[in-house]
Amino acid sequence: MNRKHIFGVGIMLAALGTSACNQQNATETPQEVNVKDTIDLAINPNPDDLEMVVDRFADIQVLRYKINDFDNLSVNQKKLVYFLAQAGLSGRDIIYDQNNEHNLEIRAALDNILANYKGDREHADWLNLELYAKRFYFANGVHHHYGMQKMMPAFEQAYFTDVMQSVGSEMSPEALELMFSDKVGMKRKNKNSNVDMIVASANNFYGEGVTQAMVEEFYAKKSAEQDSTPVELGLNSKLVLENGELVEKVYSAEGMYAEAIQQIIYWLEQAVTVAENEDQKAALEKLIEYYQSGDLETWDEYNILWAKSTAGDIDYINGFIEVYGDALGKRASFESIVQITDFDASERMKVVANNVQWFEDNSPIMEDHKKKSVKGVSYKVVQVASEAGDASPSTPIGVNLPNNNWIREQHGSKSVSLGNLIAAYNESKGSGLLEEFAHDEKEVELAKAHSKLAGKMHTALHEVVGHASGQINKGVGQPAETLKNYASTLEEARADLVGLYYIMDPKLMELGLIESLDVGVAEYDNYIRNGLMTQLMRLELGDDIEEEHMQNRQLVASWAMEKGAADNVIERVVKDGKTYFNINDYDKLRELFGELLKEIQRIKSEGDYEAGKNLVETYGVKVNQEIHKEVLERVKVLDLPPYQGFVNPVLSPVKDADGNIINIKVEYNQDFIEQMLFYSEKYSFLK
Repeated sequence: MNRKHIFGVGIMLAALGTSACNQQNATETPQEVNVKDTIDLAINPNPDDLEMVVDRFADIQVLRYKINDFDNLSVNQKKLVYFLAQAGLSGRDIIYDQNNEHNLEIRAALDNILANYKGDREHADWLNLELYAKRFYFANGVHHHYGMQKMMPAFEQAYFTDVMQSVGSEMSPEALELMFSDKVGMKRKNKNSNVDMIVASANNFYGEGVTQAMVEEFYAKKSAEQDSTPVELGLNSKLVLENGELVEKVYSAEGMYAEAIQQIIYWLEQAVTVAENEDQKAALEKLIEYYQSGDLETWDEYNILWAKSTAGDIDYINGFIEVYGDALGKRASFESIVQITDFDASERMKVVANNVQWFEDNSPIMEDHKKKSVKGVSYKVVQVASEAGDASPSTPIGVNLPNNNWIREQHGSKSVSLGNLIAAYNESKGSGLLEEFAHDEKEVELAKAHSKLAGKMHTALHEVVGHASGQINKGVGQPAETLKNYASTLEEARADLVGLYYIMDPKLMELGLIESLDVGVAEYDNYIRNGLMTQLMRLELGDDIEEEHMQNRQLVASWAMEKGAADNVIERVVKDGKTYFNINDYDKLRELFGELLKEIQRIKSEGDYEAGKNLVETYGVKVNQEIHKEVLERVKVLDLPPYQGFVNPVLSPVKDADGNIINIKVEYNQDFIEQMLFYSEKYSFLK
């Protein structure tokens, strides 16, 4: 993404057996509120008094986010937000099934157990089961949302079977084996280049018997047949073997995931009726057409319309978009984000988009790799109103779309920063991490003074300038074809480097975006500290780094440290037995970032697979085990969760006596498990 507990169930589900399929009609409206039953039609009357932390378990903290100024929207705008949110939530089942073919069956059993179990809820086995369920919901399946490894239950299969039977649920032997075996489906996505990455991955993007060699050959032939405006091959389908032949099972209203997609279409059709303008309406209608057919050329047509639809206060992301879940970076996961423009913040940051050509012209990359005309770049800070699929509960904080390179080059892109989520993260941060890993008091003081702005600026430069910059040489294929399993890591590194290079540029002061280059200094300190140390708190000791954003950050930081060693640009310091990394020369470090940016852009522009592989494998994958052990020991005493995510506000239509929606009520009243069960009751459309 060009981009994270209190038990109190307020609803009780009927015994679900082996399926959570919901027979709700498409025309039924979840959680309706009649006007005669409510006086307050606005949002929660005291949103500022919300308890931000909803739950804390394992390595995760669940938060709330607030929708600011929702009551200032018109009724039609509120309805648009609501309809788009329903469209997104209607696709929730899809991400579970994409992550593994048994996830929906396991979720149905967990839903039923949590809602209806009458036994001892204080027993150690029950508490471990409840913990497993929370982790499962947060990850949209049995594999960790970030690390991709399978999460093993801390209770016996016999106990789980007994509990299931007590509430009338059953599960297939295959699903039980997935849950409890330490030999089956251990990695949702396996990016180890020494194995068959398709066979070794437990996701549901490929059918039984499909191998990596088959996939690469299948799409190499299709890629060779494409013209200068290629579609994103394989984006919205499952590749399976039928009678010995590879066949794509396309996600569409008549194909795979039809039941859920038909619900998505229904709510998008409602959104069309309250679109803010003709451009927005045209984009929504084209998205519906795409979902009906699953045609990837229609998807491109939609993305062009969507990228150009920049007026209006409401926007959305909905579709099969990001390919991080697939080891080969082809198949996309379903996701949805509904957003409202934050006008004050967007106005301040619009200057980045307005000057994107200056950034491109002054980039340290090769002249042949620069765009002569960067088109259609827009940037907004938004208030998230609802998230679903791969964007929830763990979420990005910035988005730049569409991903197809030729669309970006010819028609432009849209970038958003998810302002209210960033604010929620900042409000909930625990103390101690900075003080524990910063080299000295000066570094701490700079971070406290500038880190919030530094983070926002780096995100803006990453999304708006970074992903929009550079061009691929004529005749060179798309990165998914040329750079294969390394494409996503290299793209994130490239965008990060653009942000790092320019955040220390005096041009930002000239544009009024920062008051001092100390903002850049603070970001450099944070980036090196995180890339070489603190992000390792997310890994189990001994693990390699497999997640693309983590690979990217370590790649950039460790490459810069190695290349700057002769000049002592970054120094490893040990004080009182603790390791720190201190930057001695910020200007030289900026030069190094520029050099690496130039090389990664060359790799992308020329499709140099071997060079890209060498960079990622040498600098981004292997972890210094001595430092990793030290980080885990130092973080343990701080008791900080490595990951955070969110529950959504509850949006409920308020109707008059004739059944017309006259308002949308926003409530912040669900805890984590309660929301997960509520969603399973209302939005389960796949068997």
